[in-house]
Amino acid sequence: MSFRARAGLLFSTLCLLSWTACSTSSSTPERPAAPSITTQPASLTVLAGQTATFGVTATGTTPLSYQWQKNGVAINGATSASYTTPATMAADSGSQFQVAVSNSAGSVTSNPATLTVSTTMSAADVSTYHNDNARTGQNLAETLLNPGNVAAATFGKVEVFSVDGKVDAQPLYLSNVTIPGQGAHNVLYAVTEHDSVYAFDAASGAILWHVSLLGAGETTSDDRGCGQVSPEIGVTATPVIDRTRGAVYVIAMSKNGGSYFQRLHALDVTTGAELFGGPKNIQATFPGTGDGSSGGNVIFDPKQYKERPGMLLLNGVVYTGWSSHCDIRPYTGWIMGYDASTLAQTSVLNVIPNGNEGSIWMSGAGLAADSSGNIYFLDANGTFETTLDSKGFPSQGDFGNAFLKLSTAGGLAVADYFATFDTVSQSNIDNDLGSGGAMVLPDLTDGSGQVQHLAVGAGKDGNIYVVNRDAMGKFNSSSNNIYQQLSGVLSGSVFSAPAYFNNTLYYGAVGDRIKAFAVTNARLSSAPTSQTGNTFPYPGSTPGVSANGTANAILWAAENGSTAVLHAYDATDLSHELYNSNQSGSRDQFGAGNKFITPTIANGRVYVGTTNGVAVFGLLP
Repeated sequence: MSFRARAGLLFSTLCLLSWTACSTSSSTPERPAAPSITTQPASLTVLAGQTATFGVTATGTTPLSYQWQKNGVAINGATSASYTTPATMAADSGSQFQVAVSNSAGSVTSNPATLTVSTTMSAADVSTYHNDNARTGQNLAETLLNPGNVAAATFGKVEVFSVDGKVDAQPLYLSNVTIPGQGAHNVLYAVTEHDSVYAFDAASGAILWHVSLLGAGETTSDDRGCGQVSPEIGVTATPVIDRTRGAVYVIAMSKNGGSYFQRLHALDVTTGAELFGGPKNIQATFPGTGDGSSGGNVIFDPKQYKERPGMLLLNGVVYTGWSSHCDIRPYTGWIMGYDASTLAQTSVLNVIPNGNEGSIWMSGAGLAADSSGNIYFLDANGTFETTLDSKGFPSQGDFGNAFLKLSTAGGLAVADYFATFDTVSQSNIDNDLGSGGAMVLPDLTDGSGQVQHLAVGAGKDGNIYVVNRDAMGKFNSSSNNIYQQLSGVLSGSVFSAPAYFNNTLYYGAVGDRIKAFAVTNARLSSAPTSQTGNTFPYPGSTPGVSANGTANAILWAAENGSTAVLHAYDATDLSHELYNSNQSGSRDQFGAGNKFITPTIANGRVYVGTTNGVAVFGLLP
């Protein structure tokens, strides 16, 4: 028998023994699956001259074929799962890209994705509270908004970016941020009391990323029996962004059962990922025998504090200041510094180490700083020793209800201060300076040709205090040794921060009109030079200014109430209101007020935090 015959006989025998194996070899082949798109191409915004990359994910029997189209026309050579455009031009803006995916069983076409090409991505970031470390509140690179187009007919609410909790912190803004896989975007960063951080496309409101800062098994903090931040405490203070390091720094409060946590996070501005080994638990001790002390040290207890003042980034260090829950003791006045690259704690100072109270509020205003690396803030009611040491400082180092200057060279230390002659009695009736924010004024030349280094602050007594940063005045029991004091010019207490623009200082006290004070020869005018026609209920208002250099200046202010109001005024004459969000009925209204919010103005938009989102105002389409 031949080899071929023997092989055939063996195959027949095997088939008889294993019918299944032989029948399988002759079964009907599986039918191919048609393509299905599981991830659609995303719309992109890029700066003119950049490329844009669109991508798609599809399933189905392989091989799959791809053909990209621009405005319905096939793009030569664009036959893979992703497509990268040539360098874009302004004329490409609005183009739509889609892809047809096919195989032997059929084809499917994706949803169109829109390409936006921007030629006006603003270079004016808002990366810290009130725009700069001096806390002036001015954006001098606003080229789109002006007194001619900010009017009800042409300007109004264009969007609300929804979030998961109250937005008590000022939203921040970075221009031209490259988000992985999504191209370049102008980005608005918003944080919530639900311990979330959002990165939105500042124009469309698309969520670029969103992260929760809660640890496993944790919730946000309860309000600790104080209604000032309620019903939950998560992220209260305005974060700070370091564009060089690509990080946004955030403090978040949380709890797990009866344990409370305060943590410093450094998040990648492009993805929200934790950086530098974070987060870092906030812990601190300082020599002293004051409230919350043990064994000769006051001890930071995270459940007794919230971080209310805006964060400060200064010379590579992130500084935080700490507020109490109402006046619920024990608490004292803490300031801490953390290395921006490692999150290692670099310095700790307690300004009430041997007393009680004296926390740092400033209605959310940020710790201010000058170009020499000094920090300025207004401390709340607390212990102040009227017995002074040889340097004129309180004998036990307790600086309650004072305007403080801190040196950062070699660690934090009180370098100078000013306290009113009646500081103790004012603290005793809770009529302290700490309700208002401090501002560092630009260098000013007086009538004698001398350059003056000044700072300004105001609190519950309604007086405006201008201090010489080189000699603040310290304490005198019979008089205020101060550079300049304006008494009686504000009609209420200050629970806000001022703004500054072009030799003018603006204040919005409780129940008062926003008032402008001219600065001439390094001194404030003794009376307002202009004021708004309307008043602002509690907590008054923290204004901001937009301008193109010194031209087209607009003062923006949010009014608290059951229906909040955004106002815009001619900054050179506050009696001239350009716009308010009630002028067009309900069209521009954005819900109930959020008491300490500060508007953010950037690239033709105004962003206002609300109880459940960020209201966005701009030129109407």
